[in-house]
Amino acid sequence: MATNTPNTSAYGESAIRVLKGLEPVKQRPGMYTRTDNPMHIMQEVLDNAADEALAGFGKRIKVTQHLDGSVSVEDDGRGIPFGLHPEEGAPVVELVFTRLHAGGKFDKGSGGAYSFSGGLHGVGVSVTNALSTRLEVTVHRDGQRAHLVFAGGDIVEPLTIRPLEAGERRSGSSVRVWPDGKYFESMAIPGAEWTHLLRSKAVLMPGVTVSLINEKTRDNQSWQYKGGLSDYLQQHLPVDPVIPLFEGEGYADKHNDSFADGEGAAWAVAFTEEGATLRESYVNLIPTSSGGTHDSGLRDGLFQAVKSFIELHALMPKGVKLLPEDVFARASYVLSAKVLDPQFQGQIKERLNSRDAVRLVSSFVRPACELWLNQHVEHGKKLAELVIKSAQARQRAGQKVEKRKGSGVAVLPGKLTDCESRDLSHNELFLVEGDSAGGSAKMGRDKECQAILPLRGKVLNTWEVERDRLFANNEVHDISVAIGVDPHGPEDEADLSGLRYGKICILSDADVDGSHIQVLLLTLFFKHFPKLIEAGHVHVARPPLFRVDVPARGKKPASKQYALDEGELHAILDKAEKDGVPRERCQISRFKGLGEMSAEQLWDTTLNPDTRRLLPVHLGALGVMGTAETMGKLMGKGEAASRRELMELHGDDIEIDV
Repeated sequence: MATNTPNTSAYGESAIRVLKGLEPVKQRPGMYTRTDNPMHIMQEVLDNAADEALAGFGKRIKVTQHLDGSVSVEDDGRGIPFGLHPEEGAPVVELVFTRLHAGGKFDKGSGGAYSFSGGLHGVGVSVTNALSTRLEVTVHRDGQRAHLVFAGGDIVEPLTIRPLEAGERRSGSSVRVWPDGKYFESMAIPGAEWTHLLRSKAVLMPGVTVSLINEKTRDNQSWQYKGGLSDYLQQHLPVDPVIPLFEGEGYADKHNDSFADGEGAAWAVAFTEEGATLRESYVNLIPTSSGGTHDSGLRDGLFQAVKSFIELHALMPKGVKLLPEDVFARASYVLSAKVLDPQFQGQIKERLNSRDAVRLVSSFVRPACELWLNQHVEHGKKLAELVIKSAQARQRAGQKVEKRKGSGVAVLPGKLTDCESRDLSHNELFLVEGDSAGGSAKMGRDKECQAILPLRGKVLNTWEVERDRLFANNEVHDISVAIGVDPHGPEDEADLSGLRYGKICILSDADVDGSHIQVLLLTLFFKHFPKLIEAGHVHVARPPLFRVDVPARGKKPASKQYALDEGELHAILDKAEKDGVPRERCQISRFKGLGEMSAEQLWDTTLNPDTRRLLPVHLGALGVMGTAETMGKLMGKGEAASRRELMELHGDDIEIDV
């Protein structure tokens, strides 16, 4: 007799789980911080102490690594407020450590607690709290001492407040953290990296003392730099610079039309014969180990200044064309930028993405460098000689590569708009979807180093195409001839000597069809040109889907901003609303395709190396075999069942691994 058995895999309202509080951090810690060791969650606490000093409060930061594995950070700033929040009805210090988007760094207007800060994601110390077995907070402020304790992000000892006793310090915060080992691959904080981070805080805040006490090794270290960036750079240069250090600073005042009061940068640059030996950059005291748009601004400012000096003194030999890298390759530097609303790449803030930072830093570096060079003409001529020698060596190398190609190379495709340079490392080829977009790209590109190859329609799915049949397809034939490399397999000894471009960039519309073309081209390169991916030559360009025109507000001029997707669009609108501009006053335009963009828009958003988002393609954690198996399921003609199973299992988890 048939019986009704309960369906244990029923999918209904009760199957949907809503993560609350700090649960998302515990579920996916890698989305919020590094999980190789606890250094980054400790850096969040350190950054808060540094922000107090940056705001002009406090002259001392003390870090202690205790015998029990915990770390404490103590400052003499104003102390975290512990009164009740007017809207939330809970102590402010409790909100700071338990809410993902709570902090004193969102309000950037007049009266905001911090004008310049690195902690802008609002998830900093709350992530530290979530990933710790225990966290103790002690605050001295307004004649009182406040204390509370958390465990795993939850309060275990509620807030207690008492009057200060005789001999106690008057102000400041102390946070002691016991990281939870289950979230980290190793519990050891890398000593050299940690020491470097602490020392850099002292470098960037002249007059502030930063100390490190290690109870286990009994080492006590303390740093205070009165000379700032130039002293630090000079001490760590392994070779003597060819000219004296170039140092300076520049900040906008309240009358500046383009930037907020106080935005700008300080820098120290050394030019050496053999090339760069030290490059460090910071934004609001946060180290940006992967650089970003502020580094690009320094590069642009130095290049324009040196180029202007060479032209003014007629030093350039005939036939030599100077490129930014000819100047920048030999520059060691320490750069400290102040940006009002910095946009970082990811929560760990390793790279600055703020587009305006290029113009901000360059606008102060270029005039200062031009003035310095023309005040020190002999040093300027010595630098010019070094830079011109570099350009000549680069051009000679390019000519040698061209000769090695020989005369038997295939004729380049007629629709390829090539670049002028023959410098492989500098050249870029953009594979563009459609003739219309190709036209905009041709007009907006840098003719010196950027080539355009328009592709008609969707490229052939080459997953199951034999290599000797590839050239029957015109698009594949043109791509192979343009890049100068023949199709090959993963085990072949591919000949890359004919490669004509250091970067091969897939540029398609920011919609579903564009994503399909992107996948078809990635399939082609993975299956038939794997050595190009292995060598890091294949990239994916990410054009925006939306443009937002934000009207002027107060002294802030009108601006045009671009968003990759709806998430970024909402973030821009939220930011505008906080700045006093209602959402309905912001004009939103959606690009139906690249062909709708003007040449100038395409350059600003997708082609300009300083402001574009260009993602390198590499193999993920699956490796060659695992990736090949997955690609087979996705692209194979007889794999419909596997494809369906794959989408049912992982449809909600898909992300582009580039």
